[in-house]
Amino acid sequence: MFSMLDIDPHIEEILENSLDREISSQEAELLMETNGNEFQALILTADTLRDNIMGDVVTFIQNWNINFTDICTGNCGFCAFKKNPNDKNSYFLDIDDIVKRAIEAESKGAIEICIQGGLHPNIDLFFYEEILLRVKEELPHIHLHAFSPMEVFYGASKSDLSIKDAITILKNAGLGSMPGTAAEILNDKVRSIICPNKLTTDQWIDLIETAHKKGIPTTSTMMYGHVENVKHRVEHLEILRNIQKRTGGFTEFVPLTFMHLNAPIFKKGIARPGTTGFEDMKLYAVARLMFRDLIKNIQVSWVKLGFKFAQLCLTAGANDLGGTLGEENISRSAGAKYGVYTPPSNLKRLIKDMGRLPAERDTLYQNIKLL
Repeated sequence: MFSMLDIDPHIEEILENSLDREISSQEAELLMETNGNEFQALILTADTLRDNIMGDVVTFIQNWNINFTDICTGNCGFCAFKKNPNDKNSYFLDIDDIVKRAIEAESKGAIEICIQGGLHPNIDLFFYEEILLRVKEELPHIHLHAFSPMEVFYGASKSDLSIKDAITILKNAGLGSMPGTAAEILNDKVRSIICPNKLTTDQWIDLIETAHKKGIPTTSTMMYGHVENVKHRVEHLEILRNIQKRTGGFTEFVPLTFMHLNAPIFKKGIARPGTTGFEDMKLYAVARLMFRDLIKNIQVSWVKLGFKFAQLCLTAGANDLGGTLGEENISRSAGAKYGVYTPPSNLKRLIKDMGRLPAERDTLYQNIKLL
């Protein structure tokens, strides 16, 4: 397979075997450190495996983000979105405004509404429930992809509810799926630096697995490029892989490169200035080799990467280009240059330019329509 590349025999053996079996954590760490010819061989292998499993189809979804408040009691060191309650330029949408924005998004073609916000001191789980009920009353067929594990954890604690009961309430109110965010890096030493007041690794795992068992699928994510190292990244991937083996509830994996420009931990000199392009491509490739068809869908975030580099990362084992989006505020506040909205025609153009097949999907990848 690599006859034109002069590469290390051990790396070659790992890559050739990876087409038939999942790689170990130790092998993944080794591949994360590749450069030169070994890097090229890694990318080629991941893309070959992507083709074997998923074919040439690249999917995306017409969706819309509603970030209902930037007021937050958290202290995440990577977040530039948060405002304090007394900040003059903070905002907090009432439920009528959220419903109006959802109706407008649906009128523009969105089939999924993603609803998230800061940890406002005056809200609890029943506020989240009311949002879902009100939106579903107006838009019964819209898919509601809402509330991060941290929001659910926070809302449950504010309402004196167990996680199981909280998720049951949200599901009964119309929750279709949850974003698997708040994961950042699933290592408590790293979390103590970047998000000391957030739920722990074990709490995140427990909440996600409870959601899956209650019939609420989630995405899975990793926010990387700050204070963690390669070992932490692989540890995170291994945790996600083991959750998926137990529950099968992840719909996709979405790597989220750290947006450093306005992040407090970068301004304080604690964090690195994000990742390099090589690091990003290696993460996509290694994730494909670790997940194989266990987590079939690996998404590139054009919001984080930009359109041109997102397109390139689709050659490293990924098969999904995310969504059209709207009103995405969190990444832009941290320094991302993209994130407001892009029309389906733009995503279709990027995919066709690669010689791949563009297709629209729903949130759960159950209805895929070739374009």
